[in-house]
Amino acid sequence: MTSSNGAQKAPAKDPWQLPDVSGLVVGVLGGTGPQGKGLAYRLGRAGQKVIIGSRAAERAQAAAEELGHGVEGTDNAGCARRSDIVIVAVPWDGHGKTLESLREELAGKLVIDCVNPLGFDKNGAYALMPDEGSAAEQAADLLPDSRVAAAFHHLSAVLLQDPEIDEIDTDVMVLGEARADVEIVQALASRIPGMRGIFAGRLRNAHQVESLVANLISVNRRYKAHAGIRLTDV
Repeated sequence: MTSSNGAQKAPAKDPWQLPDVSGLVVGVLGGTGPQGKGLAYRLGRAGQKVIIGSRAAERAQAAAEELGHGVEGTDNAGCARRSDIVIVAVPWDGHGKTLESLREELAGKLVIDCVNPLGFDKNGAYALMPDEGSAAEQAADLLPDSRVAAAFHHLSAVLLQDPEIDEIDTDVMVLGEARADVEIVQALASRIPGMRGIFAGRLRNAHQVESLVANLISVNRRYKAHAGIRLTDV
């Protein structure tokens, strides 16, 4: 390909050309909760090395034994230290304190935040607006020595944990600042049969991705479903 001044231009990179992440160790903070446990199960089942973390190592070890597929369990600090990539799946009300306490262990790591700041009242779920703009941006502020991405927000914990389901029919919107990091997360999501990881913008756009979960909860309650997101024409 030649530009207007005659210089050769490099061909555009295929956006679906993703790295091999099969050898990376994935940690899941909050791995004993429904979402974290479901992600750990699916990734372990796909052949990924997974370590789940909890405030109590014994609780994480018991959950890991239940999940099988080579999943290990330890305390949060040990999980962070031993992992190449760390998924944050802790409850929103403990999000900030958990990350702040693990700043040293998470330094240099790729941290994937999948936490959804939500409130609940008699009318159902509604999105909260963190001071930083989103849970992912809060993570980036608290972890200046980590690389933060956002993904895995719209997955049903029920479907993730159901051993009778072989494929999860959904797309995973991935947000981040560095293309290389985003592509690692996309590749990780795509290891789970039925899923695609798709770039969806920078972290400044994480709030609307996180808050969309409130809409999905309303959909699921009305239709007795476990709806996810599928993007068309991509």
